[in-house]
This record gives sequence, structure tokens and C-alpha cells, in this order.
Amino acid sequence: MATTPTKKAAPKKAADAAEPKLRIRVRAYEHKILDLSVKQIMDTANRFDAKIVGPVPLPTEIKRWTVNRSTFVHKDAREQFEMRIHKRLIDILSPNPKVIEALTNLNLPSGVTIDVKMV
Repeated sequence: MATTPTKKAAPKKAADAAEPKLRIRVRAYEHKILDLSVKQIMDTANRFDAKIVGPVPLPTEIKRWTVNRSTFVHKDAREQFEMRIHKRLIDILSPNPKVIEALTNLNLPSGVTIDVKMV
């Protein structure tokens, strides 16, 4: 009986697992301003030939409040308010110092929050 050699799975390279990655989370209340900011970030990264993953839309965070319209007697009269926070995620794989410097000097519109983390 002849046995066939079995293929062993190639071990994952340690270099792939330790590859530095710049993770950017962008948040805003208005989705149009958010999309313009994400496009500006991606254009800046593309200018320096950085490899980009994303933008990945994250779930929209919705905060809701119900408030009485008047005081005490009119319990049935209420107003409802909501605030939506839109989010996007961008990964820049193996960023060079020029990309990081260009992203720190980027001028984004007000109302856009950006979190940058090295992973």
C-alpha cells in the first residue's frame, strides 16, 4: 500500500503578524462631511503610495431622548429627539513617516473627530 505525502499547512509568517498598521477612526454627526473628510484622508495617503484598506462603515450610533413638552399636567404631550453619530474606519498598512506627517498636518472641517492608533 503506497502512502501519499500529506501537505502541511505553511506556518504564518511572523512578519505579516507584526506588520505595523495605522488605524484611523473618523466620527461626525453629518454623513456628507464625514465622507468628504474620509476622501481627503484617502487622497493624502494615496499621494504617498500607501496601501489603504477601507473606508469601512461602522454602525451608526443613535442616541434618543424623550422630553415632556410642558410641565406636570400634560403628560401625553412629548417631544422626541435623536442624535446620530456616523463612523468610518480606515487602515493604512505599513505607513512611512511621510504619510504620518501629512495626515497630522491635514486640515479637516469642524465637527469631525479623528482617532489615530498604531496597531
